[in-house]
Amino acid sequence: MSGVGCRVSGVRYQGRRSGVDFVECSNAKSTSAFSDIIPTPDTRHPTPETRNLTPDTRHPIKVKPKRFPKSVVETIDAAKILGIRAGAKPHRIIGIWVVVAEGRVFVRSYSLKERSWYRTFLEEPRGIIEVNGKQMKVRPVFTRSERLKKLVDRAYAEKYNTPGSLQFVKGFRLKKRRDTTTELVPI
Repeated sequence: MSGVGCRVSGVRYQGRRSGVDFVECSNAKSTSAFSDIIPTPDTRHPTPETRNLTPDTRHPIKVKPKRFPKSVVETIDAAKILGIRAGAKPHRIIGIWVVVAEGRVFVRSYSLKERSWYRTFLEEPRGIIEVNGKQMKVRPVFTRSERLKKLVDRAYAEKYNTPGSLQFVKGFRLKKRRDTTTELVPI
């Protein structure tokens, strides 16, 4: 390839595979020699890596994440405690505070201990919740959005408003605990 006078003008990296989009050559004969082995954007067929890309923008198409049914969200919202077990290893289900914001289920860790449900989710992102005696498989989505964290702050303050709960609600507003804001989504 070096003796022909060609240069790679577009290199793409997607996932673990890399490839060449197209090759420019100084003479027209050389371009046709490479067109058989290096696909151009016009002739390339969709591959598993590019199937969700639009031809115009080459940006991934956003897929809506799976959500709980409305009846389950309403049940969770009405409950003060949610049964949860993080990870796949068998152990007991513990009760934690839960809130609903924008129809989505959120939890926060208060203790941040080494063997907490939050740290288990960081290592092994799957678990179960128990709603009305039924167990549902979930996965955590760790929230970074400041807007969502503020909504969750407000939801905790509205839901857990007894005098005994207020100290914990204030504690949930500390940065280290706000950073554990986790959305639970069904698998």
